[in-house]
Amino acid sequence: MSDLTNDLRLAIDTGKVSFGNRSVSRLISTNSAKAVVVAIKGKKEIIDDLTHICGVAGMKVIRFNGNSLELGAACGRPFSVNSLAIIESGNSKILDAEYA
Repeated sequence: MSDLTNDLRLAIDTGKVSFGNRSVSRLISTNSAKAVVVAIKGKKEIIDDLTHICGVAGMKVIRFNGNSLELGAACGRPFSVNSLAIIESGNSKILDAEYA
């Protein structure tokens, strides 16, 4: 988990990401996102929808083992984050790494 958190922060600081379910859905449908991060202890319907859309689009889904408040804190944001899209990874290896 700490590797994912570090890679998330690095991607946010040096790359380009977008927060929020609507924004993430839009980026998936336009094939602009390279990967999607979802909090697995969030709303099941939203997680299932995003996972399904990513599967259809052939996009990588990274599951953050925590709730939306923990994902927000890992991203350095003072609000809850249920999902985020990685548009550009920057100096992060988040697109190449495998997380348990």
